Amino acid sequence: MKSAISNQKSLIIGWLYPDLMNTYGDTGNITVIKKRCLWRGINAEIKSIGLNSNEKDLLSCDLLLMGGAQDTQQEIVAKDLKRKKDALKETIEKGIPGLYICGGFQYLGNYYKTADGHKLEQLGVLDMYTENPGRKRLIGNIAVETEIFGGKKILLGFENHGGRTVLGKTIVPLGKVLKGFGSNDKDKEEGAVYKNTIGTYFHGPILPKNPFLADYLIKKALEIKYGEEISLEKLNDELAEKARKTIAKRLSIAI
Repeated sequence: MKSAISNQKSLIIGWLYPDLMNTYGDTGNITVIKKRCLWRGINAEIKSIGLNSNEKDLLSCDLLLMGGAQDTQQEIVAKDLKRKKDALKETIEKGIPGLYICGGFQYLGNYYKTADGHKLEQLGVLDMYTENPGRKRLIGNIAVETEIFGGKKILLGFENHGGRTVLGKTIVPLGKVLKGFGSNDKDKEEGAVYKNTIGTYFHGPILPKNPFLADYLIKKALEIKYGEEISLEKLNDELAEKARKTIAKRLSIAI
């Protein structure tokens, strides 16, 4: 039985390392999630998960978001995330939705191999790895066809990364690359999906350009928290759709 949204519903949204992992404007993802909850009468509490947070703080969240950063910041976060590894893995295995961008996405894999051949152990939460071959960065607008939201959808965004991520057998890609590079410059696939966890190289940020992804995360978070199927009120996304069509036209993509 589907439950309509009421103002009694609430979500705790964990923002992982907002002071360190926020180089590429991924704060916009937090803004979109909060606003789309607010417009539906859902109370959305933003909870910062940082260096001073503990595993209990992480486990209290209903939805997790994490952005990308430069190498220095990523090294600091990598050390701290090892302390929180078990809690993060528990949330992912329980199906707590999460959106992990670029460096946040890479952290979930088994290892990251630098351009000089140094192998850095990552969290090993998802069966995948990332290598930086030291060649050109993969930069530009990107369009990806995905079917994880029910029917075919086109994700539009911007990528900027030197690492090439390769997925293991237990992880499926977020989608097929129509324009751009994707997770690496070989297999024409972008991102990863495991249970309700989504990893991607989309900056820009991703959610303003793809509001249906924001709604997917909100819906899943509510369903996991309340144990019932949720029907989200439809919002007026006319402006977002106009922007999407403009981007798609530039990429010669039909949406």
